[in-house]
Amino acid sequence: MRLTRCFVDLPLQPGAEILLPDDVAGHLVRVLRLREGEACVLFNGDGLDVPATLTRADKREVRVVLGTPVPVARESPLRIGLIQGIARGEKMDLILQKATELGVAQVHPVNADRTEVRLEGERLAKREAHWRSVMVSACEQSGRAQVPALASVATLATVSAQLPIEGLRLMLDPEGAETLTSLKPAPGAPVLVAIGPEGGWSERDRSQLRELGFRGLRLGPRILRTETAGLAAIAALQALYGDL
Repeated sequence: MRLTRCFVDLPLQPGAEILLPDDVAGHLVRVLRLREGEACVLFNGDGLDVPATLTRADKREVRVVLGTPVPVARESPLRIGLIQGIARGEKMDLILQKATELGVAQVHPVNADRTEVRLEGERLAKREAHWRSVMVSACEQSGRAQVPALASVATLATVSAQLPIEGLRLMLDPEGAETLTSLKPAPGAPVLVAIGPEGGWSERDRSQLRELGFRGLRLGPRILRTETAGLAAIAALQALYGDL
């Protein structure tokens, strides 16, 4: 039987007994109804799964004792970075969830000319925290023990400081000159894929991306929605050069 996996932002030392955070405790005890003596799996993003056994499970607190960590080899050999024009509401959640399941290594949300959602201050902080929770949940479900890096929201003019220096840089463009099979990534080098928001990249966006070394990539004869395009590109790259 597959054990429940939960992310905890805590050190996980073998043999230690730890108090679980309220959200994790509530999920295990109130939702899944686990009791003392039952097992689960914890991870904190360092690439290890840690078996755990509940030693206390009541309304006041939930404690577990930790077993021996187990290395998890579920990260793709192809390091894919997604530069995603911010999409509205559930569309952005869907993109982040499925990109995580497909093995993306990092995500860079960007404000483009045609971005319909503008986030600032406290609203931005809450949204970024929500996006990270979506990615954590996707790791719990998919078996990944490393949570993809989520960069702070940036503009195309400032995102370059967050990007790796080396690697293949592609922007989805229905009129792009390149195809996935014509651009084989160098072994070990990351691949960055830039996806526009609902309205697509503007001409100014395209110019900025070209200045950053991005090449136009077409996936086929059809124009894909923003919530489809990046996922299709990641899946195709994983099938051609990764681990699908």
